[in-house]
Amino acid sequence: MESPGPVPSVVTESQLIYFSSASENTSRFVSKLGRDAARIPLLAKDAPLLATRPYVLVVPTYGGTGGEGSVPKQVIRFLNHPQNRQLLRGVIGAGNTNFGDNYCMAGDIIAAKCQIPHLYRFELMGTPEDVTRVNQGLDTFWTRLSQTQK
Repeated sequence: MESPGPVPSVVTESQLIYFSSASENTSRFVSKLGRDAARIPLLAKDAPLLATRPYVLVVPTYGGTGGEGSVPKQVIRFLNHPQNRQLLRGVIGAGNTNFGDNYCMAGDIIAAKCQIPHLYRFELMGTPEDVTRVNQGLDTFWTRLSQTQK
């Protein structure tokens, strides 16, 4: 019996891609932004997400000492796809200040590895001020990026 082929990807044109664990904190924050956004699948058996245009990634930090295990495995899998990594333009980190020095470390790690800016950090599901700042920041970011690419 033949094994089934690879699971086809879900393609997205969203300029905002995020991962949210079962806690849904990051998902709640992203929904408050009111922007078109695509979610990286929680389960490995789900079809992988494939970006088709430049995007900003919103990522929570998982606990771990010294940063080990900070970046969710699903995000690593997503960024291991060359097209997804190539289209990444910035990262926004979510975290919990209880993590101390590891607060929003996943964003720091991704920014350093992918050589992109860590645009913003927010705690848990963010405040109304975080939502306003991120929306204004994304508008400015995409405007500046479009001007530098002409």
